[in-house]
Amino acid sequence: MLEKILKTAVLVASFALLSGCGGNEELSCDEVRRYQLATEGKRIETPDDLDDLEPLREMPLPKASPRPERPPGSPCLDLPPSVLTGNK
Repeated sequence: MLEKILKTAVLVASFALLSGCGGNEELSCDEVRRYQLATEGKRIETPDDLDDLEPLREMPLPKASPRPERPPGSPCLDLPPSVLTGNK
């Protein structure tokens, strides 16, 4: 009984591992995603009768490091590009 359960578990695990490695070779990351169309919004302006916002409370977003253009049809990146920060 235990041997049958063990064989079934090994079979299911090996199938899961092999199916995770397969895929459609025609998939690429050329289509533009919704987040890639994002633009920087307008800064909040406070009315004259309110206190100004504290600039140190804003979260600065770093710029992505420049990279050469990827050739069309190339596969998706496994890791995101590195980010440049003001600290070096």
